[in-house]
Order: sequence, then structure tokens, then C-alpha cells
Amino acid sequence: MRKILVALMFTIGCSNSPTQTPQDLAGGPADLGTAPDLALNAIIAARPYDLHVPTGYDPTKATPLVILLHGYGATGAIYNAYFGLFALSDEKTFLYAAPDGTVDSMGKRFWDATDACCNLYGMPEDDVGYLDAIIDDVAARYNLDAKRVFVVGHSNGGFMAHRFACDMAPRVAAIVSLAGAQWLDATKCMPSEKVSVVQIHGDADTTIKYTGDTFYPSAHVTVADWATKNGCTGSLTDTGTTLDLETMLAGAETKVERYAGCTGSDVELWTIQGGMHVPMLATPAFPEAVWTFLAAHPKP
Repeated sequence: MRKILVALMFTIGCSNSPTQTPQDLAGGPADLGTAPDLALNAIIAARPYDLHVPTGYDPTKATPLVILLHGYGATGAIYNAYFGLFALSDEKTFLYAAPDGTVDSMGKRFWDATDACCNLYGMPEDDVGYLDAIIDDVAARYNLDAKRVFVVGHSNGGFMAHRFACDMAPRVAAIVSLAGAQWLDATKCMPSEKVSVVQIHGDADTTIKYTGDTFYPSAHVTVADWATKNGCTGSLTDTGTTLDLETMLAGAETKVERYAGCTGSDVELWTIQGGMHVPMLATPAFPEAVWTFLAAHPKP
């Protein structure tokens, strides 16, 4: 884990893997169909992605999908190790995709999420369309549960999770954003239906500040925006639950707050008290907490 954190500290970024074909995250080729099938989706043919099919996958049963989005300058492979979702995919039986963003002119992988992060050089990317194509591709090859498609991301990937939920709400049931944020201009996010949201953020984050800045909103404003869009009628309330998600901080350092009066969706803020931008995530506590929320929030 320490080696992973060192890699993240130097590569909090994004980019596109130069793989020849989609590869299984365990190291072997995923069963992604024949070459003619690949040609049916030009977006995926041009931008392959890593996919893990859980060991207990049953083609007769609709199976959830989790898409993990890396931070700026990093890769899906690095975040596969960092978030700890790979092993959980087998245990809980969900399909698991870890795509890569596009390489920018500085050699950093990025997602074109909001105007704050992180298409720094104005490259003509459509990452909303790319993630949409991944869902289509998975659905064409596996028995996908369309009511249980989830997006999880960190930093730039967290921004992208919010962006995808804003633009493609019918396709995603819930998102989890670690140290990401919504659009600063809330009118740029107009979801056509409700999406459940968890914003996880360290209040000592100096990279993407918990309190926001002139380019992106605070963690509290981010969840308030979603509460408004989801029609929640109550306020953000301390649930009394605390989680131990960060191994370098003593005790159960993460406070869980939830908006009251939400129907058909939930909006929560998990504050890592004393947490930095790249927390030392506790395994299996962190991935299990994330999956517990996602699994409880399918589309109606």
C-alpha cells in the first residue's frame, strides 16, 4: 500500500492505456467477444478498457457493474490496487471496469470532467461518451443489470463521476466521489432523474480543498447541489455513524452525514477528519463501505 501511495503522490493524473486489446485486471484476456464484435463499437475499438468478470458470474443472472475512474496522471491499474475493489468484485459478484483517461500534452492521463478538472490543454475528448460506450460494450457481452451501474472515482476521477451522473443520469444508479467535486456553476448539471451520491472528502485536503475554491465548490455545496437536484426536502444531518477508512488516522475518523427527506435516492457526505488528498485507504473497510452504499442504491 505504501508503494501505491508513493506512485499516486507522483502521478495524481490520468491517461489512456496503450493496450492492444481489453485485458482482464487479473492479467489474462477478458472474454470480450470476437474481433467483428469489437468493430461494432468504434469508441471501444479505439480506447480499450480493463474489465474483470467475477469468478461467480452467472450469465443467467443480471450482474451489477462498477466503473472505477483514476485521478489525474494515474492509471486504472494503479487505482485497481489503491481502491481494493478487484477482490471485492469476486466476493460480491459485480463486473468491474477500470478504464484509462487520455494522455495530455504533458504525458498525464486525464478525464474531461468539469471546467475545473482536468482537461488542462483543451483536448477534444468526450469522456461522457466514452463511459457510455463502456456500459454499452459490457451490456453487449454480459448479462448487465442496467439498474445497478455505479461509478466511483478519486480526484479528477471523482469530478468525472459527478459529470457522468449529471449528463447520463438514466444510466447510473449511484456514484462515489473521493476528493472530487461538482460543477461550480450548478446549472451545468441538469440530471434528468435522481442519482444517489456519496461525496468522501478529507477536511485537510490541500489539493482539492474541502472548503472549495474559485474553480470548484466545497464538499458541502457539492452534496447540497445533489440534494436539490434529487428533490430532498430535509437538511444534512449527522447519522451518528463513524467509519474507520484511513489507516494513518486513529480510530473511526470518518463522519457520515446524510440529507433527510430524499425519496428514491440518498445523498451523503463522508468527512475524513484530518484526511489529506490521497488517504491511506483501509482494506477491506474502505471498499466494503463503498460497495455497501452502492449495492443499497439501485435504480427504482
